[in-house]
Amino acid sequence: MDRGQQGQSLSVEVAEILEELATAASLGSGHLVVIGASTSEVAGQRIGTAGAENVAEELYAGLAGVQSKFGFDMAFQCCEHLNRALVMERTVLERLGLTEVAAVPVPKAGGSMASEAYRRLKQPCLAENIQAHAGIDIGETLIGMHLRHVAVPYRPARRFVGQARVTAASTRPKLIGGERAVYKLPEVQDSHLCD
Repeated sequence: MDRGQQGQSLSVEVAEILEELATAASLGSGHLVVIGASTSEVAGQRIGTAGAENVAEELYAGLAGVQSKFGFDMAFQCCEHLNRALVMERTVLERLGLTEVAAVPVPKAGGSMASEAYRRLKQPCLAENIQAHAGIDIGETLIGMHLRHVAVPYRPARRFVGQARVTAASTRPKLIGGERAVYKLPEVQDSHLCD
């Protein structure tokens, strides 16, 4: 699928991508997904030059619909002016024991997407950083710093939202040990338990 298909709303485009990623990565309750989005890029402009609140509203609607279907949590990356802090529900920050930072994202300092999320969440707050299970980067905003090790690139069927290129990733645990490593304990015989 290519950029800006006629008749497709931005909310439908982003929902298709997130649902595909959620299915492929088996995302659900307890998982955290980082969203980075340049509304300028979605609108066909250079990142950081033409933030669009109406674009952020459409993107949020599509993302929230998929989130409610699968049950994972989302964190929205702010722009560099807020050091790429993340907007999330306070319950998520507290559950994960994250470091809170103080700011209110606005379109010119935080970005339109983070600003929209801050207005829409029940108890929004900002975390300094996270280690998400998966993520979607709309417009090359560089979300990699907020993904767990090891990031696994994911290529969704839809590669653009509006005019913005989309990159996605899931993560997996680090594989350690090599050929002599053991990944499952051997079963113990009852006769060897006591002596």
